[in-house]
Amino acid sequence: MQRLSIAAKAVAVASMLVVAGCVPQGQQTSGVTPIPRPSPDDPTPAGIAYLCDGRKEVSVVYAKNRASVTLDNRTWRVEYTPQEQGFRYVDTYVEWTGRDDLAALRESGGGAKPPLAYNCRPIKRLT
Repeated sequence: MQRLSIAAKAVAVASMLVVAGCVPQGQQTSGVTPIPRPSPDDPTPAGIAYLCDGRKEVSVVYAKNRASVTLDNRTWRVEYTPQEQGFRYVDTYVEWTGRDDLAALRESGGGAKPPLAYNCRPIKRLT
C-alpha cells in the first residue's frame, strides 16, 4: 500500500509540472494594462489615481516638470527633480517618489516618520 501511495504522489507531481510547462513564459495573465507616468517635460496635464497600502488613495496630475499630489483632501504642488533611477517630485513639505509602477508619498526631510502613503500603484487615468 505504501508503494502505491508514493507512486500516486509521483504521478500527481509529474502532471503538475506538465501543466505548469504549458503556460508560455513572459506573458501577462492578469489582463492588466500598465498606466505609464507621463514624461516630466510633457506640457499636457495627465492625471493618474493610485491605490496605496492601507486602502489610501493618492491622485496625481503631472504637467511640465510639476505635479499636484492629493491625499485626504490635501494637495501639494511639487517640482520634478531628476533622478538616476525612478522619479522624484518635491516641495518643502512632501516628496512623491518612486520607480516603475510603485510610488510613495513622504514628508520632506527624510526623518524617521512613516510615509504618508506607500506601495502606491496606478489604478486608473483621471479625466
